[in-house]
Amino acid sequence: MSTPSAARQRVLDTATRLFYAEGIRAVGVDRIVTEAGVTRATFYRHFPGKEELVRAYIQEWDARIRSEAGAALAALTPVQALTMLVTRLGQEMCGPGFRGCPFINAAAEYPDAGHPVTRAIAEHRAWLRTLLGELLAAVGVPEPERRADLLVLLRDGAMVGAALGDPAAVVAQLADAVAELVGLGPAGAVSGAARP
Repeated sequence: MSTPSAARQRVLDTATRLFYAEGIRAVGVDRIVTEAGVTRATFYRHFPGKEELVRAYIQEWDARIRSEAGAALAALTPVQALTMLVTRLGQEMCGPGFRGCPFINAAAEYPDAGHPVTRAIAEHRAWLRTLLGELLAAVGVPEPERRADLLVLLRDGAMVGAALGDPAAVVAQLADAVAELVGLGPAGAVSGAARP
C-alpha cells in the first residue's frame, strides 16, 4: 500500500482542522487550498471535489479511532476495555477545542442516507456498535447487542451534551449510566475510572 503524498496529507489535515472547528459547509475549497499551501490543481489531483475530501475526512477520523482502539484494547480485559473507552471519551469531551462528535456534526450536514459521506459515517457507527457488543458479550452482559445500541445512544447524547453544557458533569453522568447498564452499579469500575 502506498503512502499518501505530503500535499494530500496537508490538505486532509487542514480540512480536518477547519471542518471540525467551523463546520463542513462553512469551509470552502479555496480556503483549504490556501491554508494547506497547495495549488488548486494539486487539490483536485488528490480530491476530485469537496465531497471526496469530506468523505476522506470522515474515513480519516474512523481509521484513527479504530487504530487507537485496537492498540489500546489489545492487552485489556473486557471490563478494562469498557472502562478505557469511557475514560477516553471523557478526556475527549473535556479537552480543549471540543465541538462534539465529528460524525454527528457531519451527519447533520449530510442528511441523505445514500450519500457517500453518510455511508462512511454509518460504517464507523456499525464498527463501534459491533465493538461494544463484543465487549459486552465477553463481560457476560445479557442482550449484548441491544445494550450496545444503548451504549451508542448514551455516547451520542454525551457528545452533544458535553458540547452544549458542562463537559465534566456529562462525563460523570455517562460513567454512571454505563456502569449501571453494564451491571457494575453506580460505584462500579467503569464509573470510578471514568471521572476526569
